[in-house]
Amino acid sequence: MRSLGGAGAGDEPTYVQRLLAGGTAGALAISVFNPAEVVKTQVQTHREGHLRMRDVIARVLAKDGLAGFWAGVKPNVARTFLVNAAKLGTYDEAKTRLVPYTGEGLLSHVGASGCAGFTSACVSTPADVVKTRLMNAAGGEQQYRGMLHAGSRILMDEGPAALYKGFIPICVRKLVWCAVFFVTYERIREGYNVRYP
Repeated sequence: MRSLGGAGAGDEPTYVQRLLAGGTAGALAISVFNPAEVVKTQVQTHREGHLRMRDVIARVLAKDGLAGFWAGVKPNVARTFLVNAAKLGTYDEAKTRLVPYTGEGLLSHVGASGCAGFTSACVSTPADVVKTRLMNAAGGEQQYRGMLHAGSRILMDEGPAALYKGFIPICVRKLVWCAVFFVTYERIREGYNVRYP
């Protein structure tokens, strides 16, 4: 990973390396857990009556077989890569740039968290919309041929704003989550480094 994205100052990774590391970790993890995402997405977006997880599993298996549980895996991997790259890479880069002005502490951690959350929401929301549309089609009628077709059809049929449906709540959630996550992470890391120098 060090050879990708050029050389950083000293032993510090570059912003590109930070983005790639965060994105790759997330993409690998979601590739394994996509079946759970398919079931969760269909249960959450079901509108008529109660839909049980086992009903979704049975329907997907009957219609698409085991491969149906990987419906939407490409946009899910793309989305998770973007989310983790933006969140982890941007946090690290923003903190590196803020610390000389604010010092290492709560202000730099919260500031970097805000940058990470906002960036993550901006780059991931379109992939979220495409992923949800494809996952909802698993075990049913296929409206789209794939990730690029879904994205282009949504853009052409519904306009650019459709790719950012739900942006405000997503952004608020990411801002809060990143602040809690990264501030907690920094406190735990600080305590660990004090205890185990």
